[in-house]
Amino acid sequence: MKYNNKFAIAPMMDWTDRHCRFLFRQLTKQTLLYTEMVVADAIIHGDRERLLGHDVSEHPIALQLGGSDPVKLAAAARASMEFGYDEINLNVGCPSDRVQSGTFGACLMRTPELVAECVSAMKAAVPVPVTVKCRIGVDDQDIEEALDRLTDDVLAAGADAIWVHARKAWLQGLSPKENRDIPPLNYERVYRLKQRLPNVFVGINGGIKTLDEAVIQLEAGVDGVMLGRAAYHDPSQLADVDRKIFGAPSVQTDWAGIIDTMAEYAARHIEGGGRLVHITRHMTGLFHGLAGARRWRQILSTDTTQRDAGPEVIQRAFAEVRLHDAVAAA
Repeated sequence: MKYNNKFAIAPMMDWTDRHCRFLFRQLTKQTLLYTEMVVADAIIHGDRERLLGHDVSEHPIALQLGGSDPVKLAAAARASMEFGYDEINLNVGCPSDRVQSGTFGACLMRTPELVAECVSAMKAAVPVPVTVKCRIGVDDQDIEEALDRLTDDVLAAGADAIWVHARKAWLQGLSPKENRDIPPLNYERVYRLKQRLPNVFVGINGGIKTLDEAVIQLEAGVDGVMLGRAAYHDPSQLADVDRKIFGAPSVQTDWAGIIDTMAEYAARHIEGGGRLVHITRHMTGLFHGLAGARRWRQILSTDTTQRDAGPEVIQRAFAEVRLHDAVAAA
């Protein structure tokens, strides 16, 4: 099976949970959606429905795993198949320098042979693509040697694709948050990797803010593009992904229909014991740039936090958007 996911939403801790992904799927049918990183140990010992459960509408969906023990990663990947994931991705990019049982993330750039063992174990455990998401290097590594070595090792182990965040991770001296912005972007290094491996899927991530920028990246020769925080803060731009990236019809942005769908989804979540804010916290950026966006954010940031808040709050906030937008257009 040829791996060909041209556009994806990056895995983002505390953000790309099942409720966030359900919202995104209302805006784009083609985009590959990634989970937050889930640590293998948590899946083995924890509540799998809470960790892995998702709505059937979220497909295509990829599970990102964190860990460094091939046996545990294989077990976690195998368990995820009960939930129907379309891809398993190994995190080799999270800027954590924790060295203990269960070490994960960018520190694995230093041990490419171990990453290859993990990939090989997961490939033997599941029938779906196994991919790797990494940095171009960490700390004082030479980015030419480090990225080539990791890529060659994981491809030899059977990896189906490699996604590269086009920054180094500085494990000494920068926090995980700082590592998202301070190390300079180096798209050219990713382009060189793709040129060296013309028959391998190489995707790019990091600092890409708009669909137009994503198109530029694809024109530069990479096979796929990931948007992260830019999509989260302005999800409405995803409504044009299917047309602009995939050449498919765009999702019809019937905002009233989307709001109804989200309100119905929220009602089901609340009936199951959840709270409205679990869903609406992902929706605050939905009307970015419109006249009513500020009032929308105010209502979703305050009224939805009440324990008895129901889906009618979403409808009331949307009524404010329509009111302000109509006034601005008059």
